Amino acid sequence: MTSDHERTRPIAHGGDAYGTHRVVDRPRGLPQQALRLDNDFSRIFGGEVLLAVETLNIDAASFTQMEQAADPAGGSVENQVAHTILRTVEERGKQHNPTTGSGGMLLGRVIQIADGRNPEPLAVGDRVATLVSLTLTPLRIDRVRAVRRPSAQVDVDGEAVFFASGAYAKLPADLPERLALAALDVAGAAPQVARLVKGRDVVVVLGAGGKSGILCAVEARRSGGPGACIVGVEANPRAADDLRALGTCDAVLVADARDPVGLRQAVLQATRGREADVTFSCVNVPDAEPAAILATRDRGVVYFFAMSTSFTKAALGAEGVGKDVDLFIGNGFAHGHAEHTLAMLREMPKLRELFERRYG
Repeated sequence: MTSDHERTRPIAHGGDAYGTHRVVDRPRGLPQQALRLDNDFSRIFGGEVLLAVETLNIDAASFTQMEQAADPAGGSVENQVAHTILRTVEERGKQHNPTTGSGGMLLGRVIQIADGRNPEPLAVGDRVATLVSLTLTPLRIDRVRAVRRPSAQVDVDGEAVFFASGAYAKLPADLPERLALAALDVAGAAPQVARLVKGRDVVVVLGAGGKSGILCAVEARRSGGPGACIVGVEANPRAADDLRALGTCDAVLVADARDPVGLRQAVLQATRGREADVTFSCVNVPDAEPAAILATRDRGVVYFFAMSTSFTKAALGAEGVGKDVDLFIGNGFAHGHAEHTLAMLREMPKLRELFERRYG
């Protein structure tokens, strides 16, 4: 039975496929750029899907920043993170971290589907993960039920909408939901690696022990085959041990990605003097751009998948050290990326076991 809270809402005119109708402060602007979105769901617009929100999967850079900003004298970190999220959503109508500029994605259940969408296999009651950032998702939070720091997931009661242009994935029946949500949060990583890595490449992955870093390292091995040299760089010793246990990397270095010269020397030692053909930066802290660039050969590729990346530091850093490399800003969307990433979990028992242990 549908509760009062989940009643059918009237459909308002003026809906736009890209969500510009929800932008409060910037006429004709896109929702991601906006300082505030309209999160009044007493009505919805054509093309929107209304969700009952269950879990927010906060991106690593944003969650780490909120943890680090917690006051040791201010109570538990969990409570302070919850308060920060509630304040942000109240002020902005979305979970858009004002410090990192990043958000995450969410898990919810479909309450209502407005007309104005292309035909699709989506129905009321379906449980879906949004594959678009919380920085552009109109969101209201009524209550935070739990903050789970190991997985950077926050259980909430609330509502959200996603627009006609927004990608989503139905939760698979054969995988635990929290596991699927964690993987879908970084689903764009592996397909991008598959496009760039070739056999016999030297591939360096910074932050290789985190969610996106693990997927990048595993996909680099799949795409590069036995002839590729995969080097994982991870600052956390326990995460580095997890990475070694996967058996994907030729070398796992415990090193700080904010030390560009030291990291370059460590990579050269691990590769017998070869610079990286392709480097993926998946770290969740700032100032790792120079290390990624310095470890990469001239005319190589540096792909920044982390939300902590500064375009200015990357562009000027490459110029400053005289590196003629191609700099890619990571795109979290790739056609078929959800299916690609979930298939990896199904096909690779060790990868699935690690993700279940951490995030499931």
